[in-house]
Amino acid sequence: MKFLKEFKEFAVKGNMMDMAIGIIIGASFNKVIDVLVKKIFMPPLSLLTDGLNFQDKIYVLRDAVLAADGTISSQEVSIAYGAFFEAFLDFIIVGFTVFLVVKAMNRLRNKSHDAKNKTVTTPKDIELLSSLTELMEEQNALLRKKNN
Repeated sequence: MKFLKEFKEFAVKGNMMDMAIGIIIGASFNKVIDVLVKKIFMPPLSLLTDGLNFQDKIYVLRDAVLAADGTISSQEVSIAYGAFFEAFLDFIIVGFTVFLVVKAMNRLRNKSHDAKNKTVTTPKDIELLSSLTELMEEQNALLRKKNN
């Protein structure tokens, strides 16, 4: 029963929903990045390299061996460095995109935490902390004047 109670608390607190939403958005984001790389970035890159398709770039270690009847008796062994390059490019694009999103979110969060910025509604806890800081600075200034 304790296990079920813990699971219920976990689900009710929102952790499970946050994780599910993150996973769903991550899967959709992956599809967007995949199309962005394959349909937008790779064609101009291939054009710059004379129509080179990176998926086709391989280094053959051993050619396929055909049997007398025409069937393949031994598969080709190769290193697909083009696929690696494309996956690396995917990684760079995803990393850069996540960086831009996090940077924008941090800018918005910093704006909302600035109590002096009146264009964005400041959360109450930040507003109270800002007021306390201002009062403490005033009090310290009065104490300095009194001691001098």
